[in-house]
Amino acid sequence: MAAPKRGRSASAQSKPGRSLALILIAIVALTGGMFLSGNTTPRLGIDLAGGTSITLKAKADQGSAINKANMDTAVDIMNRRVNGLGVSEAEVQTQGNDHIIVNIPKGTNSKQAQQQVGTTAKLYFRPVLASEPSGPAAKAPSPSASSGASGSPSPSGSSSASPSSSASSGQKATSPSTASPSASATSQGRAVTDALKADATPSSSASPSGSSSASPSPSGSSSASPSASPSGSADTSKLQAQYAALDCSKPADRAKAGTSAKPGEPTVACGENDKVWYKYLLGPAAVDGTDVKKAQAVFDTQGASGWQVQMNFTSSGSKKFANITGELAKNQTPQNEFAIVLDGNVVSSPFVQGAISGGQAEITGRFTQQEAQSLSNMLSYGALPLSFKEETVTTVTAALGGEQLHAGLLAGAIGLVLVVIYLVAYYRGLSIVAMASLLISAILTYVIMSLLGPAIGFALNLPAVCGAIVAIGITADSFIVYFERIRDEIREGRSLRPAVERAWPRARRTILVSDFVSFLAAAVLFIVTVGKVQGFAFTLGLTTVLDVVVVFFFTKPLMTLLARRKFFADGHKWSGLDPKSLGAKPPLRRTRRPAGPAAGSVDPKEA
Repeated sequence: MAAPKRGRSASAQSKPGRSLALILIAIVALTGGMFLSGNTTPRLGIDLAGGTSITLKAKADQGSAINKANMDTAVDIMNRRVNGLGVSEAEVQTQGNDHIIVNIPKGTNSKQAQQQVGTTAKLYFRPVLASEPSGPAAKAPSPSASSGASGSPSPSGSSSASPSSSASSGQKATSPSTASPSASATSQGRAVTDALKADATPSSSASPSGSSSASPSPSGSSSASPSASPSGSADTSKLQAQYAALDCSKPADRAKAGTSAKPGEPTVACGENDKVWYKYLLGPAAVDGTDVKKAQAVFDTQGASGWQVQMNFTSSGSKKFANITGELAKNQTPQNEFAIVLDGNVVSSPFVQGAISGGQAEITGRFTQQEAQSLSNMLSYGALPLSFKEETVTTVTAALGGEQLHAGLLAGAIGLVLVVIYLVAYYRGLSIVAMASLLISAILTYVIMSLLGPAIGFALNLPAVCGAIVAIGITADSFIVYFERIRDEIREGRSLRPAVERAWPRARRTILVSDFVSFLAAAVLFIVTVGKVQGFAFTLGLTTVLDVVVVFFFTKPLMTLLARRKFFADGHKWSGLDPKSLGAKPPLRRTRRPAGPAAGSVDPKEA
């Protein structure tokens, strides 16, 4: 068995160039891919590049349970919401059992993203029973259709909903030319009361709009408050009182409007249009946000409507939407409008003039591109299984992130210098091998981190920098293990070339066990933690794997080549392998015993 071992050792010793060529080819290929992809630097995290971090806490409401399925669904929807703003580098992930962390990098409208992500209640389509300006603006005349044409909520129907496939069929709604405040409080109050009574009947649950018996004023205005006339229901009277007392110009009133309302009950809500707040009296939800299959903002190149929002409904949502729009089309303004309500806020209130079937509809108005995209995001990703409370919002400026990055790099440089000083002082010539191996490991780590940024969204944050600094010690430890095994062989009296080969099997075993323990710790840490700590675990695991690659394919072959050089083979005092300084034993020698009768005598000097 001894001969094959010597043969394999000799073969491995004679071809170290193959391993060196292999790892150099891998470095060139990875570096070329990095430059070709244009990602020449690692992607930086929020704490280094600057940005906003939002922490949300889940709340169980409306019968929804806080479990992994609902949390994963919420993360997916929030991720699509933020990415709908063009924030491809934003991160949305769970933390613990009931928290979600949203990291938004710099260069993004963080306020808009915060509104999109933090708006976490369910989305509903509700019929409008009454609406009017609230607060100081209520004393002014109601705006005309042209004054509120941004697609935002407006009592005069500033935006329209129409079938996207039949614009020429006469069903496309157009804004009324004027909306004058000519209705009296008494007539409007009777209209609202009749609408609430209609919603209270069993038949209204399927189509929660005002019935045809409701008699709004001919002008369709709703500038007057509902009257305090007796109603047939205590709930109706209570809702009328809430509507009359609601002042949407006050943030406290807006925060409380409709917070306790259930989807199947009428409610009050607020909405802003052209910097004027309106209050709404809304019927039961007719369509849920989950019924919207897709919504997108498009520019009408053929007509004059400009930016518009196109909606596609599910099969069940298509039937619901056709029913409610058919009922609303029978009414006059504002009871021919449906409100898109998100988190108790009316984000838009388009009107209809005919039943919209076919599962497709479009909302038109004088939208800007940003308004159309924002509304389409809310329609597409508005339905969340849970509500969320915003706990913390942390914003890191680019300047502060640059300072933290500089501090992290400085700490890494100091650690690297200390390791190099130790290697030079203790291992002398062998420190060349160690420093070359550290350089190869650093190059591989940098290139792979740069490529992993766009590939899997890896971001280099402060904990990840700490992991890279710890990896310097792990990598140096592998070299030290191998160097000490070689020195042990030299102390036994062997020359350098056989010492390098005999020391490798024992050093290899120790290195693999040590790196396996480090990698296992990194894997466990990555699995059981979330957020920035995962960056530390991922970097530690990556550098541990690269340590094995560098030791096997660079350090060992390079040591084999240097063992053939006279400077190291002869044990120069600056090589780090001087037998005298290591206290090496003299080589073991045996003398041949003489033949004949004198063979019984033993030379006491024979070893």
